[in-house]
Amino acid sequence: MATPNYGYEKRQRELAKKKKKEDKLRAKANGTVVRHSDTYVAPDNATEVALGSAASVADNSTQQPS
Repeated sequence: MATPNYGYEKRQRELAKKKKKEDKLRAKANGTVVRHSDTYVAPDNATEVALGSAASVADNSTQQPS
C-alpha cells in the first residue's frame, strides 16, 4: 500500500488558502461580493448600510407617540 504524501497535501491546502486570500483582497478592492463554499465576503459599505437601517429602526421604536 502506498503511503500518504503529507507534504503534497499541505502544499495544496496552502495554495488554496493563498488563492482564497487573493480573491478576497481583489474583491475588497473592487467593492464586489465574493461567495466561497464556506464563507461570505461583503464590501465594507454593506455593513454600514445594514447598521444604518437597524439604527433607524431602533430610533423609531424608542420614540413615543404624542
